[in-house]
Amino acid sequence: MSKAELKTVKLETPIKRGETEITEVKLRKPKAGELRGLSLSDLLNLDVNAVATLLPRISDPILNKQDIDDMDVGNLVLLAGESANFFVPKSLKA
Repeated sequence: MSKAELKTVKLETPIKRGETEITEVKLRKPKAGELRGLSLSDLLNLDVNAVATLLPRISDPILNKQDIDDMDVGNLVLLAGESANFFVPKSLKA
């Protein structure tokens, strides 16, 4: 997997899962099938519901609904922004 297809996001506030603290999340570029039921415009507009649906599909460790619902808004913005970057064509990134 190329570097452009995988992004590591350092969280501003760790996510707590019992005794475990998650301090970073790896996001993988989604494949077309992982976008089923989602609107690309909602994802690009950083719609919270669309992002909350996508993140469990592309995150490592896998973020569950509770993780996302309890997440610090700064972390949500970081993860949403990085996931939206996957949809920007390479020609526009140069």
